[in-house]
Amino acid sequence: MKTGNKRRPVTEQVPELTTNRLSIYLRCLTRLEQAGVETVSSKALAEQFHLNAAQIRKDLAYFGEFGVRGVGYVVRDLRQQLRKILGLDHRLKVVVLGAGKLGQALADYPGFGREGFEIVAMFDTDPAKVGQHSRSGIPILHSRTLRAFATRTGIDIAVLAVPGEVAQEVLDLIVTAGVRAVLNFSPGSLRVSDAVKLKHVDLTVSLEGLSFFLAHGGEDGA
Repeated sequence: MKTGNKRRPVTEQVPELTTNRLSIYLRCLTRLEQAGVETVSSKALAEQFHLNAAQIRKDLAYFGEFGVRGVGYVVRDLRQQLRKILGLDHRLKVVVLGAGKLGQALADYPGFGREGFEIVAMFDTDPAKVGQHSRSGIPILHSRTLRAFATRTGIDIAVLAVPGEVAQEVLDLIVTAGVRAVLNFSPGSLRVSDAVKLKHVDLTVSLEGLSFFLAHGGEDGA
């Protein structure tokens, strides 16, 4: 079947909200493929997963033409194209900085491996942790070896899970090691150059937002 998935180079800046939604579309398509669904329209995709059909079409249009008139999207093909667009068509090497409870929980999370993210090592400065392994067998190395490890193995993404007072110092270490993508779980305001992509996950802010929702009778204006 001709799929009509004509990809074109991305010649304009793609909004980050669009790339975030691509991840949502990918999860939805994965569920459809697992359920044996072969084709789906943007309307049916939106209705089943409470999305916006016009937004789906607009987001995909940044990257080419993927649908077939009168048929919709071929689920398997579109899923493969989205994985390629998101850079998930090959395994990505990830390290975790900080071998505390949060860091070890992140390193041992099995879902990352299923989606193509390979946790290859953890780093810490605590002598009691260095040389040990997480419960799933991820080695814990000394932070001073990060740069050499990155040079030897190649690191795509670093996860920062250290106390706030040392977060900037450790982030600078990550950048010096040549890692250009960082997912930050540490609190506080951090600085990086424009050459590095830094995404924040602040669990406390999320909990405070939920607290606000509850404190105001479940009406937060959203």
